[in-house]
Amino acid sequence: MPRKFETIAIHAGQEPDPTTGAVVTPIYATSTYVQEAPGVFTHDYSRTVNPTRTALETALSALEGADDGGAVATSSGMAAAALIGYLLKPGDHIVLPNDTYGGTFRFFARVLGEQGIELTVVDPTESAEVAAAMRDTTRIVWVETPSNPLLRIVDIAAVAGIAHSGNSLLVVDNTFATSYLQQPLSLGADLSLYSTTKYIGGHSDIVGGAIVTNDAELFARLRFLQNSAGPVPGPFDAYLTLRGLKTLAVRMDRHCANARQIAEFLTEHPAVGEVFFPGLPTHPQHDLARSQMTDFGGMVSFRTRAGPDVAEKVSAGTELFFLAESLGGVESLLEIPALMTHMSVAGTDLEVPDDLIRLSVGIEHIDDLIADLDQALSG
Repeated sequence: MPRKFETIAIHAGQEPDPTTGAVVTPIYATSTYVQEAPGVFTHDYSRTVNPTRTALETALSALEGADDGGAVATSSGMAAAALIGYLLKPGDHIVLPNDTYGGTFRFFARVLGEQGIELTVVDPTESAEVAAAMRDTTRIVWVETPSNPLLRIVDIAAVAGIAHSGNSLLVVDNTFATSYLQQPLSLGADLSLYSTTKYIGGHSDIVGGAIVTNDAELFARLRFLQNSAGPVPGPFDAYLTLRGLKTLAVRMDRHCANARQIAEFLTEHPAVGEVFFPGLPTHPQHDLARSQMTDFGGMVSFRTRAGPDVAEKVSAGTELFFLAESLGGVESLLEIPALMTHMSVAGTDLEVPDDLIRLSVGIEHIDDLIADLDQALSG
């Protein structure tokens, strides 16, 4: 019978251990396995397959209903992006959003660019702009939704239609939403990408990534690249990610609830200018977010009224919001993208405002979080 998300996250690929009856998937800390005869084996080498990693990949795949494809886990979110990059050859073209993670842009522009891959940056919230950027050589259209750090929302189904009409793949970086809030494959995406470091791991104690697809041929190609290039997570990281996945739904509910209240608080604060949060009715893609997401996520960005000096003062004044990169952990984090995660896009079309503050809203009590921001903004 069909299972709900919360049940799948706890049970898919995670049957009790057949040897001991352990209810938690063991950490298979082994690099190699005994073979019955030369070339006759269930497992041969842990770069190729590891039972702990397989359990994680099975769960990630099941959560997106990728029955015809599967998931590949990687050693980081950027390693997942790199695997997708291996699908390209010199002369191929990528369409990339003008509001994307700085590390993603750096990889495509500076690493793949040196290998002859061409790049066009567009506003993906404007479908006509995406369509105009397509070429005969376009092979990938890449979007983030919600985007990092301005939390724009992209119409996945519309952009999928554009990509597919041009014989291209649509990649959706679903890190901010997670598969709990948004299902890119069901909306037409070919590849759903995650930094599992973030909400899926959820505790700021692992680094990892993943790609999910419902295309059997594409999955086989990614599995080949995963084994050939070798950017796999170790079994302990896979174990911790799987542990985090079990509580993803309940944590995301709290992240979303807290972020919504913080966004509403910030819109009323005299020291705050523009607030970026798709759950606000004033957000330009609010209705779209409501149509393709079940909630609006735990990320909030805002600009201070008095410029970058105030932004840095606020970042130094919070006590519960730690000044740190990354996001998606149970603790609240604050960063200034222009000086931290997005320094690599300075001077490009992707440059972000220098007075922008990005919040990763944790699961602490909302009253404490609002009081912390209030004293930092008013100080």
